[in-house]
Amino acid sequence: MEHKYCSILFKLLILQCLSLLCVSQDFDFFYFVQQWPASYCDTKQSCCYPTSGKPAADFSIHGLWPNYKDGSYPSNCDADSPFNQAELSDLASNMQKNWPSLQACPSSNSVGFWTHEWVKHGTCSESVLDQHGYFASALNLKQRSSLLQSLNRAGIEADGKSYSLQNIKEALKEAIGYTPWIECNTDASGNSQLYQIYLCVDTSGSDFIECPVFPKGKCSSAIEFPSF
Repeated sequence: MEHKYCSILFKLLILQCLSLLCVSQDFDFFYFVQQWPASYCDTKQSCCYPTSGKPAADFSIHGLWPNYKDGSYPSNCDADSPFNQAELSDLASNMQKNWPSLQACPSSNSVGFWTHEWVKHGTCSESVLDQHGYFASALNLKQRSSLLQSLNRAGIEADGKSYSLQNIKEALKEAIGYTPWIECNTDASGNSQLYQIYLCVDTSGSDFIECPVFPKGKCSSAIEFPSF
């Protein structure tokens, strides 16, 4: 009887360990992605400002995404860890300002956007960041990167003019110390424009690093930086 009890207990411990491994899925680095709101809105797709009003003319957070060095990424890692807004009460005003949703029409309070980012991406970094830590880390990274100020210091303004892609990359690397990856989209007239900027972050979610791998796709050599 004692042997049977020990066998059952051992199996339960194994199942518990496997469950923890599934939740705390390993990854190699984060992509920290910020988007230029004018470029998101100046396309053929719909765009609605959040209920808090038109966002400031600054880059806003899209997400903090765990990734693998082979270019793939984990997603939706823990169905038992839903988004809980109550855990983020001290971050609420900062998130409304720096992580607004432009994607949901009609206008929203951005909670749906944050829910999506946590469920799809944040749950895959629970081995190092709980929910509060995940969002706090992204807000801290945005403050430290200061993308718009870095571009402005290099004479690159959100004025609707075209700028060299290489100059944009060099301005950001000069300011941050690491090479960014630039994602472009096309405006309603078909012109290529600066849309998102990717920076890579170590697995602690706190320090910028050189990207082990860049996403696929490329921009033209000169891209517009639309006003907002």
